[in-house]
Amino acid sequence: MKAAVIVFPGSNCDRDLAVAFREAGMEVSMVWHKETGLPAGTDIVGIPGGFSFGDYLRCGAIAARSPICRAVVAHTERGGYALGICNGFQVLSETGVLPGALMRNAGIRFICRTEALRVATADSDFTAGYEAGQEVRIPIAHHDGNYTADAETLARLAGEDRVAFRYADNPNGSADDIAGVLSANRRVLGMMPHPERACDAALGNTDGAAMFRALAGVMAPA
Repeated sequence: MKAAVIVFPGSNCDRDLAVAFREAGMEVSMVWHKETGLPAGTDIVGIPGGFSFGDYLRCGAIAARSPICRAVVAHTERGGYALGICNGFQVLSETGVLPGALMRNAGIRFICRTEALRVATADSDFTAGYEAGQEVRIPIAHHDGNYTADAETLARLAGEDRVAFRYADNPNGSADDIAGVLSANRRVLGMMPHPERACDAALGNTDGAAMFRALAGVMAPA
């Protein structure tokens, strides 16, 4: 089980994500954004939170044009797994791997706190460790987390059961309370909340650990 965590200038959750993968039993490589390929045998790519390139131009827009993102897109097109968290979700939307866009929070303020989420579907390798409808508490820390998509896209996501998580009390104005969405093949997840920050009992919350355990179980050798 091999995970590759992409590191951009301004990433600040890359180590947290690497620790979460390792604690679930995965071998982790840190990959600098100027690399042109992923390590051989990579099963899942993790794109962490932070402020890639200082969020200049538009959140995730510059990072999406880094050399490594061409390899990330090719990895997902081959059916590889990817997890984009917060800024990583923004990057995945900017590359076109996931639909929609992340806009400025409705309140025009940075929000940093733990939020209640409802598991919208358990029918994915990311959410199989939860039950549909289960409430979990996951930290958020973002200024541009307002998920936006046109009516047709929102209807397709709902109809194909591709909304992974919804906010119980929408903190940022996201359409349909969306906190995370899945790709059409269900092997890519983008979410604004930070499950990697909810994996250690010492921090008072382990609600995110089930995601990493479930992923490790799916990718474990037979």
